[in-house]
Amino acid sequence: MSEQPSEGPHVAGIVGVAVPHNPRARRLRSKVWNDFSKERLPDGSHVAVCHHCHKQLTASSRSGTTHLKNHLAICLSTGTRPARGRRRKLVVRRLLLRQVDQNAGPVTADSTPIGYDPNAFDQETSRQDLARMIVRHGYRFSIVDDSGFRTFVTNLQPGFRIPTRESVQLDCMRIHDAARSRLRAALANLPSRVSLSADMWRSAVAGTDYLSLTCHYITDEWKLKKKILNFIQVDSASTSADITSNILEKCQEWGIEKKIVSVVLDNCLYSDEVGPELLQLLHNKFDLFHVRSCAHILNLIIQESLELVRDLTDRVRASIRYVKSSQVRFIRFQEAVKQSGLELDPRPTFLAHDTNSNNVNNNWASLYVMLESVCRYQKAFAKLFEWDLEYRAYASADDWPAVSALTECLDVLYHTMEKLPTVENATANLYFNEICAIHLLLKEWCTNRYTVVATMATQMLEKFEQYWEVNKTVMAFASILDPRYKTKSVEYFFRVVYKDPYESKSRIDGIQGSFIRLYNEYAADSAGQSKNEPVFYKGTGRAGTVAGSGLDYSSGAHTKTFSHITLSDAKRGLDQYLEETSSGQTVKSDLDLYLEEAVLRNKEGRVDEASFDVLAWWRAFSAKYPVLSLMARDILGVPVSIVPLDGDARTLNDYLSTMDPVTVEGLICAQDWLRDEDEGSKAEDGTSAASGASDLNGTHGANNVDVPILTN
Repeated sequence: MSEQPSEGPHVAGIVGVAVPHNPRARRLRSKVWNDFSKERLPDGSHVAVCHHCHKQLTASSRSGTTHLKNHLAICLSTGTRPARGRRRKLVVRRLLLRQVDQNAGPVTADSTPIGYDPNAFDQETSRQDLARMIVRHGYRFSIVDDSGFRTFVTNLQPGFRIPTRESVQLDCMRIHDAARSRLRAALANLPSRVSLSADMWRSAVAGTDYLSLTCHYITDEWKLKKKILNFIQVDSASTSADITSNILEKCQEWGIEKKIVSVVLDNCLYSDEVGPELLQLLHNKFDLFHVRSCAHILNLIIQESLELVRDLTDRVRASIRYVKSSQVRFIRFQEAVKQSGLELDPRPTFLAHDTNSNNVNNNWASLYVMLESVCRYQKAFAKLFEWDLEYRAYASADDWPAVSALTECLDVLYHTMEKLPTVENATANLYFNEICAIHLLLKEWCTNRYTVVATMATQMLEKFEQYWEVNKTVMAFASILDPRYKTKSVEYFFRVVYKDPYESKSRIDGIQGSFIRLYNEYAADSAGQSKNEPVFYKGTGRAGTVAGSGLDYSSGAHTKTFSHITLSDAKRGLDQYLEETSSGQTVKSDLDLYLEEAVLRNKEGRVDEASFDVLAWWRAFSAKYPVLSLMARDILGVPVSIVPLDGDARTLNDYLSTMDPVTVEGLICAQDWLRDEDEGSKAEDGTSAASGASDLNGTHGANNVDVPILTN
């Protein structure tokens, strides 16, 4: 019996011969068992036998493996010290096991790479990893000059030769070029069409404008994706023709000029001119849609219309400034709150808002939040107006009902706008009902008894309907392609928005007619691409036919005898019979079948608003509706809303603002492409991000935790 080990739990007084561990028992997953063998004693207990010193340590199910790892750290062969290399490998293995335990959770058989060699090191691979890290997280090229970074890398791997910042920049651009080639090939193989959107960005330092081009599409796995294609510096003297030519040139470089289904150019220079010009130049076998981003347009409409009620909102701001101006006035306000039967919050929200109209005028959302918080104390302000002579120049008791009505309108708009761009997988079908509801409310607000609300709503409605005429078709198409609504939403909202029965019917018929025409274009294109067209056999009625079948056994100038009739000859009669007996029956298209079926409801008979995934539904039913599913992939991927609520201006950060335009484009595009590649790799194998080739069908994460290069 060998001497008992001094470290970890011991196995004392072991008697008998150990029996090898049963291979059918539960698999030993820890890496520590590469250096131990688990054996069972006659009394039923288990021991772990070290391969190096043959000591036996306890191996019960409750003892864990920590004591085994500790033993490896000081393991000595019997009576002698192991060779230097052997001992070094044991120590490295122990450190590796600890790292797995601390960083990767429970130890499993796949916790470390198979065939891991601690002595292996590849300078080029590590250098590429460094470049990918810089691109992926938006780090500075000069990080390689930071003393802390250099010390960390040297201690981690002394053999790594840290490249210069110029070399790192070159490596990053090579990553961009390689990823660009993969993306171009993937887009070329994409069977669906894509949508194109353009955003204007401004440099935070030099004041230079950039045009960001992004394509939006739905993959074969029915995942909504978007990719930044280009980030181009734009000359301030550029004309609409210059912008159009630039966009068209980039589309041709990517090979997507004939695959575009819609163009969104709201936040682009000369968007009103560029959009129509671009649609004329893009030759496509299908109709193209010029889409206006609903979030962006509504943002502008609301902001401009609020100028009409600025006198009222300025009086509210002045009232807040009055309360904040001195401690005496604030005490008077507290007394007014008390007399009104209200309770003042310890830190009233409205007191924290900037009341300078010049600062908040360009952000209507901030104005709404201020009005919403101050309206809670409108009785107190009205009371203050009655007995505080100094307050008489501010919002009066007659102003507050109008302020309250205005706030209620803004509340509806704010919460609708707030959720439009933040919906995960925001497909085009999610907006029709919301925008129609806003349209209906604007019409009702035009007759509001408060003049400020009616005046504001009238101007908003006028501008809204200009936007609506551009967007209504594609949004209605997307709603029809939502199995929860089909044509029902279009029929309902058009009847309540357009009171005149003739007008509402005309508009409904117009949408349905346009939808059918587009479907027919897809059906014709799908039939033209089919390689297996049906073949019908028609008999001649001559001698040699089977009675009642019209099947002719003759072949060319020769007539087959009965002994030479093949099985396929005999079955042709069925083809002819099916053709003759089915000639009077109408073959329904998948569009007919789709519209005839009832709309989708949940178990309670209601519309599933929260959890329904329209893309998952179409993926499941694409075989049932082959032509309509092609149309759905293109229409549902149109970016109806792409600008966030507070996205009035997009700004390039200080770091990128100092770089040349080529490097700026390379880093921004590469970061976008690598992020999706890494997330696709994680979704595919459940492990850490890999550096493999791009796959457009990877799952796109909704929340990105990395620091982006671009900032709003």
